Amino acid sequence: MAAIIAVNDLTKSYGRSRGVTHVTFSVDEGSVFGFLGPNGAGKTTTIRVLMGLLHPTAGHASIGGLDCWAQSVEVKKLVGYLPGELSLDPGLTGGQILEYFANLRGGVDKSYAESLIARLELDTTKRFREYSRGNKQKVGLVQAFMHKPKLLILDEPTSGLDPLNQQEFYKLAAETRADGRTIFLSSHILPEVEHTCDRVGIIREGEVVRIDEVSALKDLRHHEVEIIFAGPAPLDAFKTLPNVTSVAAANGGNAARLTVQGDLREVLRVAAERDAVNLTTHEPSLEDIFLRYYDGHQPGQGAPATSASKEASGVRQ
Repeated sequence: MAAIIAVNDLTKSYGRSRGVTHVTFSVDEGSVFGFLGPNGAGKTTTIRVLMGLLHPTAGHASIGGLDCWAQSVEVKKLVGYLPGELSLDPGLTGGQILEYFANLRGGVDKSYAESLIARLELDTTKRFREYSRGNKQKVGLVQAFMHKPKLLILDEPTSGLDPLNQQEFYKLAAETRADGRTIFLSSHILPEVEHTCDRVGIIREGEVVRIDEVSALKDLRHHEVEIIFAGPAPLDAFKTLPNVTSVAAANGGNAARLTVQGDLREVLRVAAERDAVNLTTHEPSLEDIFLRYYDGHQPGQGAPATSASKEASGVRQ
């Protein structure tokens, strides 16, 4: 399958400030690729280079065989773009903004645009300044999708959306992929990536440290679990369980606080057998997971020791 995005040894320096360094990856046409990392890792810088908004210090990026900087006008004809920070004319209504973008594109399928508006429940009669964060994001999503581009580049696409609209976005992503088109999205939300992506690249401190199938992200997931008992917490019962990486007493000794990497079924079984009276679980953000997972990892050394760590960051998608 041909690569629609090809990034080779891309570096963007901001003088003393870090941008991205020697980033290499490619994305196959008809796939959904997630570009993941903590805030400030270099996701948006990479996207702005792809969109021809930043000139790379070194290296090369292309979309559809076109140079992202030298042929940026032609590249933009192939792409639907949602920036991380959407800044549009505050005095225009949502409908006027979408009409402007439709005309800029040389016209779009109005019935499809209207279906997107309906699916996302966007009131197009309000002025942009009157919109909530979520409704501004809906305007951005509609303008990105409505001309059915060959490639969608989306920077944090579900930011500000309520759960129902997040689910609608997942459906749109699946439909786009089924149509043979491609999505490149940045995110720091693990469930979003699991719902939408085929493969992922992880960037940390400006360098790609891992590229893998999305199914391999399960080794990044962990839960913080607190189990409350009527009496002293049976800490020893949890210490030997698979997937439990730490056990500590809490709540004056009547609670067990666990860190669980992966499946929770054994923890739930033991808690039920020991007559737990309450259980709460918290899944940290992807940013928290990265801080834990890559603690002590130095950029340039490759990913931590996993089955995917043998892959070079230039593995073709």
